[in-house]
Amino acid sequence: MAVSSRILLLSILSLLASAVVGHDGKQQHGVTYDGRSLIINGKRELLFSGSIHYPRSTPEMWPDLLLKAKQGGLNVIQTYVFWNIHEPEQGKFNFEGNYDLVKFIKMIGEHGMYVTLRVGPFIQAEWNHGGLPYWLREIPDITFRSDNPPFKIENEYNHIQLAYKELGDRYVQWAAKTAVSQKTGVPWIMCKQKDAPDPVINTCNGRHCGDTFTGPNKPYKPSLWTENWTAQYRVFGDPPSQRAAEDIAYSVARFFSKNGTLVNYYMYHGGTNFGRTSAVFTTTRYYDEAPLDEYGLQREPKWGHLKDVHKALKLCKKALLWGNPGNQILGKDTDAQFYEKPGTNICAAFLTNTNSRVPATIVAQHNARNFKKSKVASNLKWEKSSEPIPTVEQLPIDSKYPKELYSLLKDTTDYAWYTTKIELDPHDFNSREDINPVLRVASLGHALLAFVNGKYVGSGHGSHDEKSFVFGHGVDFQPGVNYITLLCMTVGLPDSGAYMEHRFAGPRAVTVLGLNTGTLDLTANGWGHKVGLQGEKLRVYTQAGSHRVQWSNVDEKRPALTWYKTYFDAPEGHDPIAIRMNGMGKGMIWVNGKSIGRHWMSYLSPLGKPSQSEYHIPRAFVKPTQNLLVVLEEEEANPEKIDILIVNRDTVCSIITEHHPPHVKSWERKDSHITPVEVDVKPAAHLKCPNNRDIVSVEFASFGDPHGTCGSFVTGKCHAAITKEIVEQHCLGKTSCSVPMHPDVFFKNNDACPSVEKKLAIEVRCGRSKNH
Repeated sequence: MAVSSRILLLSILSLLASAVVGHDGKQQHGVTYDGRSLIINGKRELLFSGSIHYPRSTPEMWPDLLLKAKQGGLNVIQTYVFWNIHEPEQGKFNFEGNYDLVKFIKMIGEHGMYVTLRVGPFIQAEWNHGGLPYWLREIPDITFRSDNPPFKIENEYNHIQLAYKELGDRYVQWAAKTAVSQKTGVPWIMCKQKDAPDPVINTCNGRHCGDTFTGPNKPYKPSLWTENWTAQYRVFGDPPSQRAAEDIAYSVARFFSKNGTLVNYYMYHGGTNFGRTSAVFTTTRYYDEAPLDEYGLQREPKWGHLKDVHKALKLCKKALLWGNPGNQILGKDTDAQFYEKPGTNICAAFLTNTNSRVPATIVAQHNARNFKKSKVASNLKWEKSSEPIPTVEQLPIDSKYPKELYSLLKDTTDYAWYTTKIELDPHDFNSREDINPVLRVASLGHALLAFVNGKYVGSGHGSHDEKSFVFGHGVDFQPGVNYITLLCMTVGLPDSGAYMEHRFAGPRAVTVLGLNTGTLDLTANGWGHKVGLQGEKLRVYTQAGSHRVQWSNVDEKRPALTWYKTYFDAPEGHDPIAIRMNGMGKGMIWVNGKSIGRHWMSYLSPLGKPSQSEYHIPRAFVKPTQNLLVVLEEEEANPEKIDILIVNRDTVCSIITEHHPPHVKSWERKDSHITPVEVDVKPAAHLKCPNNRDIVSVEFASFGDPHGTCGSFVTGKCHAAITKEIVEQHCLGKTSCSVPMHPDVFFKNNDACPSVEKKLAIEVRCGRSKNH
């Protein structure tokens, strides 16, 4: 059966909607569109969407993630369909556990939200092989992402279309026709495709689509934003990625001010790349800087500020969907975009500060994430078991040259052994004791460990931007036969670009330098190969498999390529769990037989720190007691520095000035009018604890000129001494509170520093009070 005849194509805007009764008394079904918006069951809609990928979290996490998304003002969830997890082997399917797509979609519906389904099956998504199963690479005569008969699947094609010339143009036309012919009853979209053929809708991806999007390619298509990047995904070697809540909120308001009616946050919750699912060099943690962090906790001010933006835009819904647009330049760096419906009082205006250097202020609480060492899961007792290092005697020569790594592994493991041997005469060595031969390996990627005569020599690796590297290290060869063993590794497969099927990895040249006889080329010396590690084959990371090898106590000898195991009890409470991999280098982590991903502590960012130090252990993976924790460590390391942590965001803060605008909660829409909720609308500090917790202490409070960030505020030269007392009166023991922002409250009509612009900074700690 041809591959293309049994798969769906492209991206589908699959808004699942139940029937409603229209104005004519008849039920109206389905999803259509016009030049203003998508039309769902006969009604125009403002749509606020967030990407949450089902395999990057667990089914036990899904209800909480969806609830927080809805509470944040979302009414749509977007996800890809991940082909390679559903059909890892041709004809063998898996839709269980966190791969249960149907359960995830039904759960979204149960939360009263719609779904946009990007079926791909090529998805990119920083996902291994872009979602394509490895076996597809071995289909005869296949060329990925081209008008190639064995391959007809796509996503985000515009930026590589030129690489395929006429085949690319023809492919886009074919893809659109084939997608529409599926007759799904809902519109289809092409992300970033400026020339999307009718009736497919072209959409925008990026950070500022309100200014960068050239618009729909036809006037009868709506403006849709399918990826508003909430930060940036990270690869090993990267520093932290940041994007201010103010910038995201501004970009959303700007887009809606210019006829936009759907925005999707990529990601709203990034989650975790469990196992080997991350693409080349991508970290195990994915889009942690999203409004919901890796653990599903609200990241403030992103989550709360975007919630407020959604509420503000919904207050303007009638004007945005049925009003006539207009704009007016108000001055330098300032303009007004407005919508008004003639003959009515329906009107909305956007006053825009287009100055990219002078920011406006926002009213939103902040929080800080805390990693607290578990009291229960502490004092871990580690044991070790060394992975055997094979020689060419154990792996007989099966190829003249080192084999290409991708085709050798077939994406079944990260690891493959390469072995060869050389015989050296005493006269081959330099007589100077300070000059040793050097083993040099030129590799196409991604990483390797080198051993000579069973002794660890060193490691080398490439990077996300440059997979190739050259490893070189002095070695102690001996007269006679010497065994050279390389453990070569992939760190994910490519996920993007043209001609993915022609990417390669593994050693391409092996030489020995510094011998009296000159450089010795071992590339064609004859090589033995073996896929995978013994520990993987024995499944030593499972309870049954751990009994198949010998374990010993961890002592000062901690050789490279060692398995470590310990047991821990479930950490106290119900907060998320993480493991901090201090003391470790590179490898993989399993809890009760389930892989929580690759760790890589020795690859430092330009800031001199690992790109990721803490790794998520879902509560669903953990039993009450005796949880088996196994770490495969490739380098010389010390597991005794590893800690099991509890994660929370119970440090909540607010910092505002006397010139901040009142909170959006100060207004409501009633009888087609926007009216103030309170008689006297003024700025105030608003604080709310997550997960129904209460404010149990005020850690910092200052009215005057405090400065700093949440978790590290300090008082300035101007400070009202009674600030903390006032905040405690308003907030202690409550789940949420508001503190008025007015000098008379804090200085009692005697302003100690009248020339200073006043700020109010508050930091509280949330927890379980006696009320709960």
